[in-house]
Amino acid sequence: MLTGSNKFCSIDDQHVLLRDTIHRFDSWMGNDVLPYWARNGFMPNGSAIEGFLANGQADLSANKRIRVQARQMFCCAYASKQGWLDDAMFRVSQLDSFVQRHAEINQSGMFCHILDHEDKIINENVDLYDCAFFLLAYAWRYAVFSDLHALYKANQLIDSIEVKLKGSSAGWLEGSYSYQCRRQNPHMHLFEAFLALYQATQDAKWLGYAGEIFGLFENVFYDHKHGVVREFFSHNWQLSTTKGDIIEPGHMMEWVWLLQEYHKYTNKPVAQYCHALYRNALLLGLTKADPQAHSEKHRDDNCWRSLLLDQVDLKTGESSQTKRCWPMTEWIKASLAMARTVPTPNPYLDDARIAIENLLHHFINPQQPSLYVDQLDANNQVINASAPASTLYHLFMAHAEARQFL
Repeated sequence: MLTGSNKFCSIDDQHVLLRDTIHRFDSWMGNDVLPYWARNGFMPNGSAIEGFLANGQADLSANKRIRVQARQMFCCAYASKQGWLDDAMFRVSQLDSFVQRHAEINQSGMFCHILDHEDKIINENVDLYDCAFFLLAYAWRYAVFSDLHALYKANQLIDSIEVKLKGSSAGWLEGSYSYQCRRQNPHMHLFEAFLALYQATQDAKWLGYAGEIFGLFENVFYDHKHGVVREFFSHNWQLSTTKGDIIEPGHMMEWVWLLQEYHKYTNKPVAQYCHALYRNALLLGLTKADPQAHSEKHRDDNCWRSLLLDQVDLKTGESSQTKRCWPMTEWIKASLAMARTVPTPNPYLDDARIAIENLLHHFINPQQPSLYVDQLDANNQVINASAPASTLYHLFMAHAEARQFL
């Protein structure tokens, strides 16, 4: 953990501090971020914009990644569950109609990869990563709205994935295109979607699919020697010779949360993976002004500056020193998930508070406080002040975990 066992606060004091921090996060999300997106984040044809510029204006000239439309379906369903969005089902219906009209391929339930700003197809490839987010959106549509059409679409899509993208050596292909590396990332998000579908439907087939990916995690993605998640592989799941040493601390945190979710449904032992991934994500990926300053006196000056790096080279330890917003959301999820599973949760609760505080301190757009910024440099100065639509999903998932704590 970041600070080790906290000897300055009792567990009750930590709960109070964390609750206060979560309430501020909750207020920002429900009173600022979601209303801004609801007012400004959708086009007249029902599609979601790709993101906002630094000045808070919608980026209407950007190409549209089709996965963003799926993520915003999820966001609308989540906002409805929170009581934040009265017309959520209508917005989901518009998003669904838009992607079927502009992006669906041969009524297969699969969609092209990218549209231009005029909604014309400019990349017709099917991408596994995109598919994962449509499955996640369908799970939430069914769970929140009892949307039977979404359940039909989920079954149609997994059938198409099995036929068109099934790999010959475990897992699935990157997509309907040639590629140099296979990535763990799309499989991680399929794992998330399968677990969400199982939670929503209690249909064991989805848990079976999740089990396939858990097997990939144990045998391929997880590096047992170093206690990290590897990102890039060859076609036969050997470590990539060119990118194999790149690790992403945010993904390691994401896996901690996902593994804890999988354990809830299967009782599969995952503690050894979660402890190692959490510890090493912080050890390798955390920036600290002074790692020795763990006293209460120095906490505000040092621990609050702790952020997760985007990428680290496992072999050299080198990094660009950049930090994006979304890894912080995954740290929030992982710390709270870990706090529920250990006998002494104090360090994890402290980490959750630090992660949320840092998110609110560093990643709110100073020009438009209803929005977030995407990326900071080595000195924690903003280098990308845009607000990608894709990040809203990460924020909502972290919010869900924080609300569960409350």
